[in-house]
Amino acid sequence: MHEPVTTRNRPASDSLNLQALRLADELANHARARRVGVRILHAGGRLIDCGAQERGGLIAGLELARICMAGLGDVRLVPGALGETVCPHVQVVTDHPVAACLASQYAGWSIQVDRFFAMGSGPMRTAAGKEAIFERIGYRERPDAVVGVLECRKEPTDEVVAYIAEACQVPRDQVTLLYAPTASLAGGLQVVARSVETALHKLSELGFDLNRVVSGLGTAPLPPVAANDLAAIGRTNDAILYGAQVVLYVTGDDDSLRQVGHRVPSSSSPDHGAPFAEIFERYHRDFYAVDPQLFSPAQVVFQNLDSGQTHTFGRIETDVLLRSFSR
Repeated sequence: MHEPVTTRNRPASDSLNLQALRLADELANHARARRVGVRILHAGGRLIDCGAQERGGLIAGLELARICMAGLGDVRLVPGALGETVCPHVQVVTDHPVAACLASQYAGWSIQVDRFFAMGSGPMRTAAGKEAIFERIGYRERPDAVVGVLECRKEPTDEVVAYIAEACQVPRDQVTLLYAPTASLAGGLQVVARSVETALHKLSELGFDLNRVVSGLGTAPLPPVAANDLAAIGRTNDAILYGAQVVLYVTGDDDSLRQVGHRVPSSSSPDHGAPFAEIFERYHRDFYAVDPQLFSPAQVVFQNLDSGQTHTFGRIETDVLLRSFSR
């Protein structure tokens, strides 16, 4: 049984949606410089294209990732390499890991309206409350306006905005949706910025007390933009599964960390070891047939703030990453 996360893990500030709205407004105000497009729908709602019809870019991707975390995470690009190949890494830091990563960033809302489909991220999920994760973390909001991030190439329709507005119980003109395909600079970056989020979600699934997680830091390699979205899904997944390193600053006893630690990294899954594109084909492109234990960082480190002990689990798989990024 999961213990709900207590209010000590909630930020003592404005709602997640309001914080994300301020960042979205800032991005919209610099749309030309960020190479994004802003469109106000006649029936209500604001769309911000960060990489579909617009070019977008790295800065748009960083801002998109921060919006996805409702401003509760610092996201930046840092130097990195894979073997002898230069490869920037996406670094994420948060002192509000549950709120930033699970209440906001996690892509847990499956949005399907007619022929439109996208996974929904961002703080709008706290208003819709459609996912079991919210029962575990005990987090809900009733905001006046909502902000969401969609991983898609098609522009969201009036019907999509209406569906989200109704689910979140806000007027249509109080919905802001940012979107970008995976095969774009901004879209790929915001996916790779989920290193800490995947570790927390895995811990939640394993029944770990998330009240013990104080802060999180993660890095993952930013892959080259792929030729199409299917290939990009493979590369961005591999960036996390085989290249992400996450440090979680926790409290409590060390024995429980030793017991759960080996089950957290992606290497705990029998599907681990091949590029995600190969695994995906093995399961006939049925995403839900893939072992769910696979979706976690390559390496997770627990630093116990009470005992001063460090526990490391998992490993980086450079060879798999090089195969994936050159496909």
